[in-house]
Amino acid sequence: MASQSDHKAAIIDGKAIAQTIRNEIAEEVRHLSQKYGKVPGLAVVIVGNRKDSQSYVSMKRKACAEVAIKSLDIDLLEDVSQDDLIAKVHELNANPDVHGFVLLVGILVQLPLPKHINEEKVLSEISIEKDVDGFHPLNIGKLAMKGREPLFLPCTPKGCLELLSRSGISIKGKKAVVVGRSNIVGLPVSLLLLKADATVTVVHSHSHDPESIIREADIIIAAAGQAMMIKGSWIKPGAAVIDVGTNAIDDSSRKSGYRLVGDVDFQEACKVAGWVTPVPGGVGPMTVAMLLKNTLDGAKRVIAK
Repeated sequence: MASQSDHKAAIIDGKAIAQTIRNEIAEEVRHLSQKYGKVPGLAVVIVGNRKDSQSYVSMKRKACAEVAIKSLDIDLLEDVSQDDLIAKVHELNANPDVHGFVLLVGILVQLPLPKHINEEKVLSEISIEKDVDGFHPLNIGKLAMKGREPLFLPCTPKGCLELLSRSGISIKGKKAVVVGRSNIVGLPVSLLLLKADATVTVVHSHSHDPESIIREADIIIAAAGQAMMIKGSWIKPGAAVIDVGTNAIDDSSRKSGYRLVGDVDFQEACKVAGWVTPVPGGVGPMTVAMLLKNTLDGAKRVIAK
């Protein structure tokens, strides 16, 4: 019989799964173009010039080009007033040159916004039919209710469940622990797991003895933003581990001086878990793929009426 030290978890390849999804999206976009003469479009609104936001949006633009989704870029100065930003959102909600012509634009506001802008107010002004990030209060509210379906699901949580599904990991009846309760990942992914009939526990900064809670999980979604917080000893043998964390730690051997790690100690997890996502190359590519899928779904509702 093999010892635990011989065990090696199955690595969930987020890059490969995301590429498969992008290929599926590209085929559907071709179909829309051939049948209706229209393609989906995504407007990316970015406020300021934060390097992390700029690089992320650049990746989204390239992904759009790959699947022939039209990308519309709106770059605003960091000191733009909230009223002017909302006016731009309204313009994208109602612009006849976009909605009524050859494009159907799903609107993505690249968060985080500068501190002088009320994020909640801006998000609530985005048309729910174009809320491809899935953060409109009505979409989140429907996600939280039984028997209701939001028009869009938040991209990273949706990507987490897609990774589980496409890896053949069942959710129904399983114990799932979500580590972190952010509006962007922890909260919505816990609601998605509930909708999929998991028994869900959320661990957060005030949880007592998180290690013992996590150790009972069949499925772990780690989204706490704490580098390698979850050790191998915290993981139930055979559990599925989806690591959403992206943390930079010092590494003098790298040219950049740092490397990216998740919220889970990957090397330790590989010796215990049944499945585990790497960082990078796990959840990250899925977030962009789900954004493209949401944009396609939003366009199909209008184009194929």
